Amino acid sequence: MARIELKSIRKSWVGATAVEHIDLAIDDGAFIAVLGPSGCGKTTTLLMLAGIYSPTEGDITFDGARVNDVESRDRNVGIVFQSYALYPNMTVLENILFPLRFKKVARAEGERRAKEIAELVRIGPLLGRRPSQLSGGQQQRVALARALVKRPHLLLLDEPLSNLDAALRLSMRTEIRRIQRELGVTTILVTHDQIEATTMADRIIVMNAGRVEQEGTAKDLYERPETLFVASFVGSPPINLFDGHADNGAINVHDARIPLHGTALGDVVLGLRPECIQVGSAGMPARIIAVEPMGREVLYSADCPLGVVHFLEAGAEAGHREGDNVALSLSRPDALVFDKASGRRLDARIVS
Repeated sequence: MARIELKSIRKSWVGATAVEHIDLAIDDGAFIAVLGPSGCGKTTTLLMLAGIYSPTEGDITFDGARVNDVESRDRNVGIVFQSYALYPNMTVLENILFPLRFKKVARAEGERRAKEIAELVRIGPLLGRRPSQLSGGQQQRVALARALVKRPHLLLLDEPLSNLDAALRLSMRTEIRRIQRELGVTTILVTHDQIEATTMADRIIVMNAGRVEQEGTAKDLYERPETLFVASFVGSPPINLFDGHADNGAINVHDARIPLHGTALGDVVLGLRPECIQVGSAGMPARIIAVEPMGREVLYSADCPLGVVHFLEAGAEAGHREGDNVALSLSRPDALVFDKASGRRLDARIVS
């Protein structure tokens, strides 16, 4: 296992920069998720860790040793890609054994390790099959076993669950987390799926436009996002955002004026999570314009003085219908205020 550090890492090509001066430290045995939209630089970062790309600037270290010039095959890194990339003409056992060809491991020892890993990822009975005879979830387990059989210092997972259906994604999230804990291998998951990141990782690194926006626990990112981007990217259903102007102790948003405690002045953005808005006996007048049952919750859209807001109520059955007039109250401590120009969260909150 290894402690990983990225020191002022930058990766650029002629006319384009994919990663811009990233500094990160990943503890030995940690499970980290790198979360962000397509094109944010997360996969480029993973490929630099794997040795497939070389950084344009900065250093990558494994346990304090600089590995910038170390070949990919000599870094002892295991990788699971989105496509699995199994060899169709080989059996499951032969696919798992393949990485050991370059490590001078005796055949008998290799088979012992392969069977041990196959049992760990629960594909022991499938060793004689070929990839075409496997389900998507089974192929994903084979790819994971192949990455783990060489006992890597670092395990890299590049969107490993995106080709699976919803039920399989749920079970494989649990399985990958179980395996990572049993082996204690330092693991980095690259994903655009916030559910994968928040349910699997100890810590999440949110990237945007080649930079790290914020790192922390799922709770940190959800409740105390440092930027408008993090607030809007983390959370489902997404946060309600309203442009406003702060002055004289209040935020003016469309037809609403909301009292404010803090130092916010000028153009701001008010953020309200859907679960922070409730129907009450008194509050802001609103009219329900859409009702979306979501199983255990119902998502409503309503027109109010702030604009159109989305809010949640627990329960499978809708308590309100389109056209109903309701009063909305805000959970004021949970409201977020951002500077519109910089996108940074402000030390301000709305008050009763």
